[in-house]
This record gives sequence, structure tokens and C-alpha cells, in this order.
Amino acid sequence: MTHIYRHRVRYRECDPMGVVYHTHALDWFEAARTEALRERGLAYKALEDSGIIMPVVEATLRYHASVFYDEVIEVEATFAERPRVKIPIDYAVRREGESKVLISGRVTLCFVDVARHRPVSAPERVLAAFSV
Repeated sequence: MTHIYRHRVRYRECDPMGVVYHTHALDWFEAARTEALRERGLAYKALEDSGIIMPVVEATLRYHASVFYDEVIEVEATFAERPRVKIPIDYAVRREGESKVLISGRVTLCFVDVARHRPVSAPERVLAAFSV
């Protein structure tokens, strides 16, 4: 499953030279995965309301080229594996309409039962959304 999230770089995301400050890539990754899951009928809020949270347990990023103020970027979120206890998501950030990857990364989330504070297998509704 792949989802493209489109974003225009905001002034507040940049340093004084107009280059995106590195930590904002993680915000873009979050927006991309949230919208990807929402598109599959899996709103984070609904999962949380059912007692399941999905904390980030690992994040890696690689910066290949700078991203600048007012550019439109596409953040591609790819769910290459079926969710289990963890769900890894791969990301690629590109300027809109271009193929060159500016930032790449992977974020792994873990399904956690709030009441027990323990990792659990992906809920059935998550598995069902990924089998579509």
C-alpha cells in the first residue's frame, strides 16, 4: 500500500537560509501515514478510543538534498509489510513532479494496549484494512 501526501513547505519549517530544518521530515512522515491510514478507514483517533496506541519505536532518515521554502513536495508512504505487532513504513520525499528523492526514511510503530501497557498484535480491523 502506498499513499502520496502533498505539502507546501511553510516559512516556519525553514532556517534563516530558507532550507527546511531537518526535524520537519518526521512531521511530514506522520502526516503521510495518518492520511494513508485514514484513507483505509483507520483513523488514529478511533484506534486510540478502542484502547490501542501506536508509538514510534524506531525512526531512520537520510537527507539526500535540501528542501526549500515554498516548494511543493510529495511524501510517499509505503506500507510494504503486513502489520503484526509492529508496522514499518518507508518514506520518500520528492519535489512535486520530480523523481529525485530528497529525503528517505523508515518509521516503525508498535501496537500497544493502553490498559496493559504491553505490545499486542495488530487489531483485526487493521489487518482487514490491509487486505483490501
